[in-house]
Amino acid sequence: MLLAETSLAYALHGAATAVAEVIAGRNLNEALAGLRRDRPGLPPGQRGAMQDLAYGALRRFGRDDFHLSRLMDTPPRDGQVRALLLVALSRLAVRPEEAHTIVDQAVEAAGVVARGRYKALVNGVLRNFQRRRAELETAALQDEVARWQHPRWWIARLRRAHPDDWQAILAAGNGRPPMTLRANRRRIAETDFLARLAQADIGARLVEGGAILLERPLPVERLPGFAEGLVSVQDAGAQRAAPLLEVHDGMRVLDACAAPGGKTAHILETAAVDLLALDADAGRALRISENLFRLGLQARVQPADCREVDAWWDGREFDRILADVPCMASGVVRRHPDAKWLRREKDIAQFARTQGEILDALWRVLAPGGKLLYSTCSLFPEENSRQVAAFAARQEDCMRLPIAGAPGLQLLPTEEHDGFYYALLEKQA
Repeated sequence: MLLAETSLAYALHGAATAVAEVIAGRNLNEALAGLRRDRPGLPPGQRGAMQDLAYGALRRFGRDDFHLSRLMDTPPRDGQVRALLLVALSRLAVRPEEAHTIVDQAVEAAGVVARGRYKALVNGVLRNFQRRRAELETAALQDEVARWQHPRWWIARLRRAHPDDWQAILAAGNGRPPMTLRANRRRIAETDFLARLAQADIGARLVEGGAILLERPLPVERLPGFAEGLVSVQDAGAQRAAPLLEVHDGMRVLDACAAPGGKTAHILETAAVDLLALDADAGRALRISENLFRLGLQARVQPADCREVDAWWDGREFDRILADVPCMASGVVRRHPDAKWLRREKDIAQFARTQGEILDALWRVLAPGGKLLYSTCSLFPEENSRQVAAFAARQEDCMRLPIAGAPGLQLLPTEEHDGFYYALLEKQA
């Protein structure tokens, strides 16, 4: 049995394939990339539909997996069937008016799984959910994981770290992220690009720091001047980095964990500097070069682990260093909903060790009087304020500079930006 490539059943099946791989431990981006490779002739609309369905199912995983536990005595042995049910339940949650079509197409998609042995099961579970929906939704509100759609340990840590904001943080993590742009100031001013968007009938407004927030996300191909390098897609919170680093013409700058190059480009758009961009992954380092080429910017890009200083450093110290370190990504989980379920609580300690090693290594190459901006997209103190405090305590020549009157800047996710942490450190002469 073959599914029509333009059908909802085909999209549900593709999304379920990706979700099943995530449940098995694979990164969602890798799973979706595999789908695109396996279906090279797929219409762009269907690729977008599969991605949207997969993201939606993983954002709601805690809720809909709870529903499945109430609808079935034991989960199906076939992981693809479980994933298909999760994708269909997620779709029913956001499109209840299309319930008949969704159930019909999910059953159709089940027809190509395990020789169609689960069609009756999928039909029965989804129809039972419709009958019991009110009861199940009420029960879900009494279960912490189902209600907040995050792992229990994640919820507990956010409650301790942000006692006044944890519920808003969790709610934001379950929503869709904003799409924010950064005008390439070497080529166009923000106000002029806003005018171009208005001419193209694209709603947008300026937010703090000069970022351009779109009323609704759209493909980059629809952005006027994108291919010509007039604009980049970058979260408003991420756009705080370059101004905080306070770069000036002629400085020697290091972006130590630079891929995919958004902050690298922003620094180069801000001032004429001699910049070295590093990333440990050669493939991701290539993306930095590609993004800089599109924007008409130049920097030295090198695949290297920034902790292995002797392998890449030429002995000349840097005036500014951006350390945008690897982290749990708890502040950007709405963009990476798989992270909630792939990460484990013990991973925080491993990330913290890596972050400390990066800070110690980079401090060696910072010039006296120079500044290092420590950055994460995390909301966990172990990766943020506690990490910086521990580093400053073991480095006698480290002075923490205030940001807006505070030792560090913790941005919580809102409708305008994701969650980020920044701390500015100066090396005493």
